[in-house]
Amino acid sequence: MAKQPPFRYDAEVDPGDVRHIRYEISETYLGDPVEVPVTIINGEHDGPVVYITAALHGDELNGVKVVQEVADRYTPSEIHGTLVCIHVCNVPGYLAQQRYIPIYDLDLNRSFPGKAQSNTAERMANAIYSTFIKQCDLGIDLHTSTRNRTTMYHVRADMANPAVKRLARSFGSNLILSGDADGSSLRSVATTDGIPTITVEMGKAHSFQPALIDRALHGIESVLAEYELLPGEPVTWPGWTKVIDSAKDKTWLRADTGGLVDMQYEHPLVYEGDTICTITNHFKTREKIVTAPFTGLLVGVLQNPVAAPGHPLCHLVSVDEATVREIEREIESGEFTEQAWV
Repeated sequence: MAKQPPFRYDAEVDPGDVRHIRYEISETYLGDPVEVPVTIINGEHDGPVVYITAALHGDELNGVKVVQEVADRYTPSEIHGTLVCIHVCNVPGYLAQQRYIPIYDLDLNRSFPGKAQSNTAERMANAIYSTFIKQCDLGIDLHTSTRNRTTMYHVRADMANPAVKRLARSFGSNLILSGDADGSSLRSVATTDGIPTITVEMGKAHSFQPALIDRALHGIESVLAEYELLPGEPVTWPGWTKVIDSAKDKTWLRADTGGLVDMQYEHPLVYEGDTICTITNHFKTREKIVTAPFTGLLVGVLQNPVAAPGHPLCHLVSVDEATVREIEREIESGEFTEQAWV
């Protein structure tokens, strides 16, 4: 059986080896190194090179725990290929526990592929991309919602791309939001470069949510099985899958008035005309009822219970009758786990 070639960065990781490194991508004001923690598991047998990234936004922590567990779970003797696990991409944001790179609020996930002679975010993105990502065959980028909101566990992927579609399906998420990513996001740039990449969205910032972390670990194992990095292991089938690929099938409901928000739904499945939330003023002399414009799933919801006009309240995606019936069956049997607020 053929051996996997060495994985090269500034050094080499030979087949059969595991390397934990801190790779310098920038410097602090004091001239101290800003180092990204990376684990490279180079399998004893040949196969694809897969990257898994977390914390491109520094306060999105579920993915950090997922990557830690992946890096600890697999050994070179069982892997046919290479795993490149980038534990924390946005180190300055992670240390400050905020979404963007501090001081100038630069978004690392809007800075790829980056430039060696540009602003801080583009230099960091360039170091990560050119050193690690460009050597890979496919990738999984882990995210959560931003502060004050939470999101249902789902995948975002360009399902018009057959290679991306295969990857997204193999991850085994019930819900897939199809479409192009921002042109300078990691997912978009890598996919354009022939490295199919999906984004996994799960839960809320500033926390570990064990149920979602476990699901992501199962999803990654399913991907590794699909691409035969783990030969003989099963590929996950989630029971039902809904691909949302049209702008008319999803909408953000936003506040038209300011006040206190009281969420009223019991399950993420809401029916046309159902009350999702109410917004009242402090005297309770004015109440705005926000209803579902169509039957669908609440993929993302506000967690901060105050809103001003224009603030997003929830992200609603439509589902067909067959999917509604399957979700209703799961709710009745206690199997339904898609609860964005957990």
